[in-house]
Amino acid sequence: MSKYFFSTIALSLALTTQAQQPTAVTTEDYSRAERMLGYNADQLVDRANVRPNWLPGDKFWYRVLTAQGSEYVLVDPVKGTRTAAPDLKQLGVDAPAPGGGGGRRGGGGELLSPDGKKAIFIRNYNLWVKNVATGAETQLTTDGVKDYGYATDNAGWKSSDRPILGWSADSRKIITNQQDERNVGDMYLVTTNVGHPTLKAWKYPLPGDKEIAMIHRVIINVDTPKVIFLKIPADPHRATLSDDIASSGTLDDVQFNEDASELAFVSTSRDHKIEKVRIADAATGDVREVFTETVATQFESGRNAIDWRYLGKSNEIIWYSERDNWGHLYLYDSKTGQLKNQITKGEWVVSRLVKIDEKKRLIYFLAVGREGGNPYFNKLYRVGFDGKKLTLLTPEEGNHAVTLSPEGNYIVDSYSQPDVPPVTVLRNLDGKVVTALEKADISRLAATGWKAPRPITVKAADGKTDIYGLMFVPSNMDSTKKYPIIDYIYPGPQGGSIGGAWGFTVSRGDHQALAELGFIVVAIEGTSNPYRSKSFHDMSYGDMSTNTLADQVAGIKELASRHSYIDVDKVGIWGHSGGGFATAGAMFRFPDFFKVGISESGNHENRNYEDDWGERYDGLLTIGADGKSNYEMQANQNYAKNLKGKLMLAHGLMDNNVPPYNTMLVVEALEKANKSFDLVVFPNSPHSYGQYGPYMMRRRWDYFVKNLAGKEPPVNYELKMRQDPRLGGEEMPRGRR
Repeated sequence: MSKYFFSTIALSLALTTQAQQPTAVTTEDYSRAERMLGYNADQLVDRANVRPNWLPGDKFWYRVLTAQGSEYVLVDPVKGTRTAAPDLKQLGVDAPAPGGGGGRRGGGGELLSPDGKKAIFIRNYNLWVKNVATGAETQLTTDGVKDYGYATDNAGWKSSDRPILGWSADSRKIITNQQDERNVGDMYLVTTNVGHPTLKAWKYPLPGDKEIAMIHRVIINVDTPKVIFLKIPADPHRATLSDDIASSGTLDDVQFNEDASELAFVSTSRDHKIEKVRIADAATGDVREVFTETVATQFESGRNAIDWRYLGKSNEIIWYSERDNWGHLYLYDSKTGQLKNQITKGEWVVSRLVKIDEKKRLIYFLAVGREGGNPYFNKLYRVGFDGKKLTLLTPEEGNHAVTLSPEGNYIVDSYSQPDVPPVTVLRNLDGKVVTALEKADISRLAATGWKAPRPITVKAADGKTDIYGLMFVPSNMDSTKKYPIIDYIYPGPQGGSIGGAWGFTVSRGDHQALAELGFIVVAIEGTSNPYRSKSFHDMSYGDMSTNTLADQVAGIKELASRHSYIDVDKVGIWGHSGGGFATAGAMFRFPDFFKVGISESGNHENRNYEDDWGERYDGLLTIGADGKSNYEMQANQNYAKNLKGKLMLAHGLMDNNVPPYNTMLVVEALEKANKSFDLVVFPNSPHSYGQYGPYMMRRRWDYFVKNLAGKEPPVNYELKMRQDPRLGGEEMPRGRR
């Protein structure tokens, strides 16, 4: 045979082999994607993020970033003036102290009084008070011991020794707890290091445990130390809003009246189904029952914050309830416990109390869903205690974020939409615009090719319910081509894939960055997530195993039917924490639909996660006639044998929120089922992976590029987080907000 024949064969084989090799995604592609991440894209947004630093007389200043650097603005609401200058001195304002702009300045382990003169701290499980001016210390309690200390809070993932308490307005009394964890079971983690590892142990009750953390409520006179125990049995470590007793940083569900002679508080049952509203005599500890609300599933006292208030002057309580299927306000007589009237009503949701004017008997509040359109857009309203004269104060379309002046006369209002940059104005209490403050400019960002996400509306799995989300597409998208689709999921029931972030922001994780690598990315708020009706939120109560997964499938199929560029045969999914749980569930329960999944730090087995969260959303653990618990059918490891696609599991081995044994149970089940999978662990990292976050992001990009797009990623691309150079090494100043 001739040399020409062999050369022809060799060339043919080479061309065939080259054609079979996956197309590479280049370093430049990754670099372009990285430019879409928040730490790069935020630098190209100008005149956004107005954070007022309040001065006497409702004046305030703020710092805004522009293409040229910083600009400082002084606003006088009374005069309706806005004065700008390159520095604060030219405005006649003293520069804030380091770290500053106001607020509480106690150390990491101290909590300052409202008047700033006292600081409470914990020493050897007891409470002490320090005179801020002199440094003199006085012991307030003496009988605190290990696992039965004062003002402690142990949700596992909290590492601060900051005391958990509430101050009276006159800075003379505090309300706190002596928390009993003496018989609670332990959770363990072990460091990875050269030499003997360090064992980390802390109290961590699990669903079904006989013993959980209990709180004995106490009022303490600070000036002349005296401890008054409230005359009721200990309450479970529970709150009306969250899976913690201090979601806001201070003790939840406790409110002194004006002269601190009385304390109103709410006791929550272990299963979150019974709420007892009580008032205590602050001098004697005597407690009287006001009223009780009982629900079939789980009670919530608000959305962003606890939305009940005790009005001691008028002997009334403004109460938040979903008793008519929507989150609304009710007015109670605190003496008789009788309902006086429902304040708000309708198929919409009160999302946050902003201001209560007791003298004029007016309530200012944020609400969602009343005006139609996107049901997640917050708008500000005013209504009388009697429920009359409901007034919309911020009519502009979009999500409104409001900040009330300390003296309560003015409102800084910033409104935007996911694809519409924010406008910030100053309003009076009638909603009238006093002066325009800022209009964000994204022209420099748009010049890079950046695209805002597209708001989407699709039907849930029932084919009737509208659900909402965002879609991210490549900046260089060719609509004649097909693109794999990636579903970012956080199923709730306490949050959601958008997580309430319905205003404009360029910092939406790596959604747009992933899109730049050749994907369509979606985040869909499925059923069972909050901010809608109670029945909507409760759809997965008692069984979170398929929470919103069917909605995700239905939504993606509907989008693919609308847009020919979506390849519905190449669907990926990923999420963190609850999203990690949902991702593995999607891969196991819908194995023919989801082809590639990345499950990060998932709570795959809620019998291995903190008691309060599971018992709130799934109910108390019970054993059926078959000997199995009601939590059994939700455990991901029981479905691992169904895996067909490519799955990556990731976890930090020092995760004190979702202990890593959750993922290890899934690992064990996959190995027993002879299923191939990928595992990434971070030996000394917490729930969020800490310094290894960029590494995990890069591994996520690689995994989808290789396994969903069928292409080769660049080798070991390094993400380099950087700060906005306009800040000059400083953080944006934060005032009293």
